[in-house]
Amino acid sequence: MNWLEVLGWGTDQLEDLRLVGFSYIKQGQYDIALRFFEALDVLSENPYDQQTLGALYLQKGQNLQALNMIEKALKADPAHIPTQLNRAKAMLALGYRRQGVAAAQTLLQNPDPAIAGQASALILAYD
Repeated sequence: MNWLEVLGWGTDQLEDLRLVGFSYIKQGQYDIALRFFEALDVLSENPYDQQTLGALYLQKGQNLQALNMIEKALKADPAHIPTQLNRAKAMLALGYRRQGVAAAQTLLQNPDPAIAGQASALILAYD
């Protein structure tokens, strides 16, 4: 079912939902933001929304849901580095140590020192 058509919505309404969702993230209201991004995933299946939804699940400790959404987002945008890092975090949180450390090791040479540093910290914590 095309929910956007049923609702009579377009890109403006999706952007409004996204904006409100990010406002709740900025306030630390992750439970509320989660609902907005779950709705956005149903309405548009946008990789950017899926990346955010995966990060929110990870923040809430819903690691299996996080990994599932992160994998879905990476199918659409496999080069998105923060999502790759979140994939490593989710794997490690679920106890997939070998796969999680391997995923983190691929990010050690990233030119962004924040990404490389977080990857290194994950490896140190779980290796």
